[in-house]
Amino acid sequence: MGSGIAQIAAQSGHEVVIIDKSDSALNKASSNLKSLFEKLVSKGKIDSSQSELIIGRITFSSDIKNLIDSGLVIEAIIEQLEVKKAVFEELDKLLPDAILASNTSSLSIASIASACSKPERVIGLHFFNPAPLMPLVEIIPAVQTAQGLAADMYRLMESWGKMPVIAKDTPGFIVNRVARPFYGEALRIFEEGLAEKSEIDATMKIKGGFKMGPFELMDFIGNDVNYAVTESVFNSFYYEARYKPSLSQKRLVEAGWLGKKSSKGHYDYSIEQEPVNTIANEVQSEAILQRILAMLINEAVDALYLNIAHRDDIDLAMTKGVNYPKGLLLWADEKGASHWVQVLDSLHEEYREERYRCSPLLRRMAKSGLKFY
Repeated sequence: MGSGIAQIAAQSGHEVVIIDKSDSALNKASSNLKSLFEKLVSKGKIDSSQSELIIGRITFSSDIKNLIDSGLVIEAIIEQLEVKKAVFEELDKLLPDAILASNTSSLSIASIASACSKPERVIGLHFFNPAPLMPLVEIIPAVQTAQGLAADMYRLMESWGKMPVIAKDTPGFIVNRVARPFYGEALRIFEEGLAEKSEIDATMKIKGGFKMGPFELMDFIGNDVNYAVTESVFNSFYYEARYKPSLSQKRLVEAGWLGKKSSKGHYDYSIEQEPVNTIANEVQSEAILQRILAMLINEAVDALYLNIAHRDDIDLAMTKGVNYPKGLLLWADEKGASHWVQVLDSLHEEYREERYRCSPLLRRMAKSGLKFY
C-alpha cells in the first residue's frame, strides 16, 4: 500500500521518500515499482523518459530522518493503534510543521493524533488497494484536526486524480462500516445451512450484479485482514450486534486458511477449478439477495442518519471503494424504504436479534414515502 501511494504522488509530480526499517522490504518495493513502470512503458501508457522521471522522484530509505524536508507524511504501517501512535510521536518530534496523515482503515484518527504535540495537523487519508488503480480516498478529520485541512486534502487528492470523500472519525469510516453486512450476513446465511458458499456468491453476482461474491472477496482480501477489520469495528462500537464477527471465519484464520495468499480459504486455490455460477432455486436466491441487500442498505442509511458522511459521498464511497454496482441509497429508492423496512422487520421478528434493527431514518422515510434522491 505504501509504495502504491508513493507511486501516485510521484506520478503527480511530487518528490517522495519511502521509509521502511526493513532493507528487504525497501528492495522489494523498489524492484516492484521499476517492474511496474517497465510494463507501463511496454504497453505504451508512458514513454521511457517519463518513467525515468517518475522513478527519479522516489527515494528509498530506512532512516526516518530523511523525511526532514517533507510537507506531508502518509503512514501506511501495520493496523495496530499503539504502533501507529509511537510512529506519530516520532514524526511529531522530527517534523514540527508537516501534515501527518494515517492510511488506517478503521482506527481512531483522534487517538492517533493524541500522540502529537500538534494534533491539529493530523488527518486520515484512507486509500484503497491497489492504491494506483482504486479511485476512492476517504478523508477523515479528527476532532482535533484544524479547520480547513480536510478541504486542503480534498483538493490535493483531486489533483492526484482521486475521488475523495469526507467521513466522520468513527470506526470503519464509510466503506469498512457500511460493507460489513456483505460479509457478515453471507457468513450467517451459510452458517445456518440455508445455502452453500458458492450459491451465495453466484446469487450476489448474477442477481445482484456484484463483481465478486462475499466469499470470493473475503478470500481475495484475506480472511485475516477481513476478520480483523470486523473485530475492530465490533469492539469499537461497544459490541454492536450488527458487526458481530463470525466464528466460522475466525476458525479459518486460526487454521491459516487466509484465502488466495495461502492457497486456501473459503475455496481451495491449490487446484484448478471453474468458478461455480449456479444459484440456489429462484425463491431461495431472491431471499438471499434481499436479506444481504437489506442489511447493506440499512447500514448506509444509518451512516447518513448519524452524519457519518453526506448522501452522495456514501454512495460514491461504495461504488468507487468496493465496486458496488449501485450506490446503496440510490438502490434503496428502487423498491422504496417501506420494502426494506418490511424485510428487516421480518428478519427481526424471526430472529429477535438486534442485528436486524431498522435504522430510525429508514423507518421515517418509509412512513413519509420520501426517497433519498
